[in-house]
Amino acid sequence: MPVRKIFAAVFLGLTTGAAAQGIERVEPPHWYTGYSDTSLQLLVYGDNIAGLRPVVSKPGVRVQRIVTTENPNYLFVYLEIGAETRPGEFDIVFSDAKTRIARSYRLEKRQPERVKGFGASDAIYLVTPDRFANGNPDNDSIDGMADRLDRDERFGRHGGDIAGLVRSIGYLEEMGFTALWLNPLLENDMPRHSYHGYATTDFYRVDPRYGSNAEYRDLADAARTRGIGLIMDMIVNHIGSAHWWMSDLPSADWINHGGQFVPTSHERTVWQDPYADPGDIADFADGWFVESMPDLNQRNPLLGDYLVQNALWWIEYLGLAGIRMDTYPYPDKHYMAEWTRRVMQEYPDFTIVGEEWSLNPAIVAYWQRGKVNHDGYVSHLPSVMDFPLQDAMSRGLVEPERPHQSGLMHLYRMLANDFLYADPGHLVIFGDNHDMKRIYSQLGEDEDLYRMAMLYLLTMRGIPQVYYGTEILMSSTDDHGNIRSDFPGGWRGDRVDAFSGRGLSKKQRAAQDYLRQLLQWRQQRPVIHHGELVHFYPQDGVYTWIRYDEEMAVLAALNKGTEAVSLDLGRYRRYIGGQGTPGRDVLAGGKRVRGSETLLPPRGVVLLEFNLNKNVK
Repeated sequence: MPVRKIFAAVFLGLTTGAAAQGIERVEPPHWYTGYSDTSLQLLVYGDNIAGLRPVVSKPGVRVQRIVTTENPNYLFVYLEIGAETRPGEFDIVFSDAKTRIARSYRLEKRQPERVKGFGASDAIYLVTPDRFANGNPDNDSIDGMADRLDRDERFGRHGGDIAGLVRSIGYLEEMGFTALWLNPLLENDMPRHSYHGYATTDFYRVDPRYGSNAEYRDLADAARTRGIGLIMDMIVNHIGSAHWWMSDLPSADWINHGGQFVPTSHERTVWQDPYADPGDIADFADGWFVESMPDLNQRNPLLGDYLVQNALWWIEYLGLAGIRMDTYPYPDKHYMAEWTRRVMQEYPDFTIVGEEWSLNPAIVAYWQRGKVNHDGYVSHLPSVMDFPLQDAMSRGLVEPERPHQSGLMHLYRMLANDFLYADPGHLVIFGDNHDMKRIYSQLGEDEDLYRMAMLYLLTMRGIPQVYYGTEILMSSTDDHGNIRSDFPGGWRGDRVDAFSGRGLSKKQRAAQDYLRQLLQWRQQRPVIHHGELVHFYPQDGVYTWIRYDEEMAVLAALNKGTEAVSLDLGRYRRYIGGQGTPGRDVLAGGKRVRGSETLLPPRGVVLLEFNLNKNVK
């Protein structure tokens, strides 16, 4: 059965008039008053509807223009929503000499106060929803959707859903996380391997195996009441090959290469390369990520408007704290600048973080807002994922120490590259994510190195992100299905429950307690969020850094060596105060720091805080 006919029954109940079945879709499904951009594009889809002309009778709303394509099944209607337009329902009447179709449409009032971006005061918990918690087994498999529950298949669907996430919000709050980034929840009606969510088949519908749009909004509301902002994973580079567009494309140039698979080169440096051939740029930007993910042509102005509006709709509908944009450099770079500009224009305090998986900080820095680029490219992207620092941390902790060459020098020298970034304090830093081997495995399943990595992430500049299961030392191979293993306790009958701690090993409990202590402490320390940073040249496997402001200084230190080290506090007095400045050992229960030195244990860490203002507690 053609995809568009499947959806006809779904939208029938939203229309009025004898010929209502002629219109199968209107997207966005509703809109909001109060945007500074008063133009609204409606994508209208149905059998041979391009000849219909819309009429609107609501005060403040008028038809601005009508755009058709070579496909008679699409009509793009641009409405102007005046600044004084009141929320409410109204009819859009589509007609010609023989047909009259009245379609009900709704405007809602914006609630911009719900939309608050995330920043350095936050700590992000990243979750692959299908693998986290199954709160509603009844939606594990859905009739009509080919990819069904199979927990024995590492690339199959395992049943995690929104109900499970709602049930788990208290755990996130208790741990000390203040933001939740979810891998995509939108419909992925693909024949197999759909669990990851990166092959969208409907931009306005939550995959029913996760729940509903309303449940997604309930999750955002439940998180917000506990001080946790929701970050939505979005993709504008590509769709899934089973997207309903693919059976009836709006125009021949909607998909790059005419809808035929041509792979991308994946050579992201072409955007910055002053010598790049235009053909090489096109090979990268217009090529498909994989055959099952058709590459969108954002240069088509109708598609460009559609994708911007989709982002605005979800931000307002959910009251998001942010967007993580997948494969940020893969679409047309000029479109991405405009997409981000238009989103940030409507939500100036919002946060968008882009994925640029490069280990070269000069390449990553290119995309951040405020960067003065050699080619004049102006970005509006507030944040970027700090892949260079992730790699430096992983290598720096694992490699043996050779003076001036390896080990901790990777961390020291990579951080020195921060002069390349317009705003290094707004980068998202992390040990791992859903696409790479888990940090505990990167570190050789070494508990001491794990403690060093977590201390670094939670005291360093930037916005820390922790992948689910890191707190209980979940390990993995390089296999994606294995990286995204089920979180213990998320399914009925699990023998181990990480939410309650039941069945965890002693070392897992210790890791969870350690991360919880750091996260909860970090929440209450503005100096870590916004304080100045100074770090010190690593020597003999010891690396130290300080965060400080006018009221407090925090000294963090790690020792990769197998012998204890006496740390001379005199070296740091210009930052931590004079000899009499009160100090506390955070990881030793607030034990008072006395004297001019402190002991840094073998293969251990120290976290000291000094009150520079006696009124600070």
